[in-house]
Amino acid sequence: MSTPVQKDPIRSRGRPRAYDPESALARATKSFWRAGFAGTSLDELCDAMDMNRPSLYGAFGDKRDLYLATLERYVALSRADMEQALAADAPLAKGVQRVYERALALYFADTAAPLGCFLIGTAATEAARDPGVRSVLGAGLRALTQAFEARFRVARKRGEIGSASSPKRLADLAAAVLFSLALRARAGDSRASLRAFSRSAVTLLCGARAKSSSARSG
Repeated sequence: MSTPVQKDPIRSRGRPRAYDPESALARATKSFWRAGFAGTSLDELCDAMDMNRPSLYGAFGDKRDLYLATLERYVALSRADMEQALAADAPLAKGVQRVYERALALYFADTAAPLGCFLIGTAATEAARDPGVRSVLGAGLRALTQAFEARFRVARKRGEIGSASSPKRLADLAAAVLFSLALRARAGDSRASLRAFSRSAVTLLCGARAKSSSARSG
């Protein structure tokens, strides 16, 4: 649901649009990540992004538009990072474990209060009442799952998994582990326990040979 545009009498003169959109979105993401869409005020966003309201509206639209832009940016960056982690020049098990390790590093970046995944942690609540957010959430989860599927398809061709294995089913399971890590990190599980869980998952997903490969990756 869109936030009504309100004039800010204090900041109404604005400033030249000399800003870095990428940096501004990164700062907005941090604000939304901590408090969610509903819990983040426009004033907090303006302060975080070092922009006044007219400049923010002119650059990104209203609060909802800005939030959707941060979600789409997060999905794009996450998908790119996953594809790098799953690069075919590394063994399958090592690549999958690397995805989980990088995710945990992100989820626990704030050691005082681990925030988990920005997409899942904030969009799942808003998706119940906002079809636009629900669409971005669904597309984002599918994009991350597809990154796993692409690597499992390569793995089947190379004989890293059995020829009868289903890359799509394995990808669904691998993604489910990733999403579980995100929720459990935010719920208070320790990083050590989630790392152990992820390693067990890699062994199940990639076969017996995964145990030695994932151990070397750590």
